[in-house]
Amino acid sequence: MAVSNELAGATEKHDPLAMTHQQILKTMVGLLAGLFTALLSTTIVATALPTIISDLEGSQTAYAWVITTALLANAASTPIWGKLADIFNKKALVQSALVIFVAGSILAGLSHNVPILLAARVIQGVGMGGLTALVVAIIGSIVAPRERGRYSGYMGAVMAVSMSGGPILGGVIVDSPLGWRWCFFVCVPLAIVALFLLQKTLHITTDRKEHVSIDWLGATLLTAGISVLLIWVSFAGKADYYGWVSKESALYVAVGVLLLAATAMVESKVKSPIIPLKIVMERTTGLAIIASVAVGLGLFGSTTFLGQYFQTARGFSPTTAGLLSIPLVVGMLIASVGSGQLISRFGKWKPFMVTGATLLIIGFLLLGTIDHATNLWLVGAFTLVVGLGTGMLLQNLVLVVQNTVSVHNIGAASSNVAFFRTFGGAVGVSVLSSVLATRVADLSTSGLSKLGISGQSSGGSLDLAAMPDPVQHVVRAAYGDATSTIFLVAAAVSVIALIAVSFLPNRPLRTTIDISADEDPMREGGTSLRDLVDA
Repeated sequence: MAVSNELAGATEKHDPLAMTHQQILKTMVGLLAGLFTALLSTTIVATALPTIISDLEGSQTAYAWVITTALLANAASTPIWGKLADIFNKKALVQSALVIFVAGSILAGLSHNVPILLAARVIQGVGMGGLTALVVAIIGSIVAPRERGRYSGYMGAVMAVSMSGGPILGGVIVDSPLGWRWCFFVCVPLAIVALFLLQKTLHITTDRKEHVSIDWLGATLLTAGISVLLIWVSFAGKADYYGWVSKESALYVAVGVLLLAATAMVESKVKSPIIPLKIVMERTTGLAIIASVAVGLGLFGSTTFLGQYFQTARGFSPTTAGLLSIPLVVGMLIASVGSGQLISRFGKWKPFMVTGATLLIIGFLLLGTIDHATNLWLVGAFTLVVGLGTGMLLQNLVLVVQNTVSVHNIGAASSNVAFFRTFGGAVGVSVLSSVLATRVADLSTSGLSKLGISGQSSGGSLDLAAMPDPVQHVVRAAYGDATSTIFLVAAAVSVIALIAVSFLPNRPLRTTIDISADEDPMREGGTSLRDLVDA
């Protein structure tokens, strides 16, 4: 015990940036409160979305875009928030992100049509981008990687509580006289409480980097390129729009690729790029980003449609649909907290990430077998496996990247991993929604023809209550049977995550906040993705 105390004292002596456990917990209170508010808003909306879109007379495409717009704004703004954190006070920035989030929530609750709701979701996404980037960056700047696992576990617990409580709370609100608008309004007082907690508990010095500027041109080109490609995937293959192989598709793809190529060119030349290519091309960060894109696409893109499966295909109320999503959250909670504690104790992270990616593939393959009549206990068990895999990957991917960079680059590195994960989620929601809508249309047409009803069903309307009972039964069955397809796609994408984490360099987690100059892979001589090819 005495030896342990001496070692601890030595660590603190040689690491002037280190904070005590009590100081760290006090600092994290307000941060986690803000993060909880943003995550709760997302999960509440996910459960209420079928009712919202039905009330606003939207389609399956609108359903996907309510999620996609928030994710896209989140992704596009995350690197900008990361850069701002290098210039301005992080505490003021977190509070600003919460204020922006509150403004978007109020506008969303007042929306009377889909376009206004989409605009509100963009504002919410910008606020969520700030919270996502800044919370992770602040924690990374006050806790050493070896000890960060236990605190990442606390973040995982907050995520689990918000993700389990959100769907249930959203279902209760939608089923109550309050109506779906309060799914947005309820987050306002929570955000105000988080603001006061941040003001009282968050005390952190600003380690400002000199001569840092915001690459607005790169950010604009990047957002435009991603948006064009997302618009293409959202409408391609739809009966009223254009085919996957068509002049319109070729134009969208060409414009999107050109914009992204222009982004890469700008990022290679500007002084302070929004996505630093030197950081992105470092071997550990590059592989973590590839895994994050795959995890984001699989997680956001597939779990977004779980609530729709329970409500649209199985006919459950929003409250029941929220309860049925608990296995996913339980899996995330167990894996996130458990792996975080074990990583901090033993310093070994790679086995957990490889196991997580493997579980993600298995879980999605199992969910790829469900249909409109699958036993709900089986669906819950399959979802639990997905939650376990996700919990071992989400925070640990950021941890591995933070372990390789200086505290001066931690904001940029963390925000870029978060950016690509959210970007993968935005792409996933759009792609899988398009796959789902096409499959539903085919199954609906086939089912209706058996009833003697001619004509093609688009499968786009979510207002099932307005349909005759026989037609409603066919459409529900179509949604249930088609959902398995998107999980199979998610499983295929998760294979990429497994390959990426398998090639991650198994570097020991350092026990100091900052990294020494000769250990910094961002300096000349650092390991890059090219080394992986040479190896």
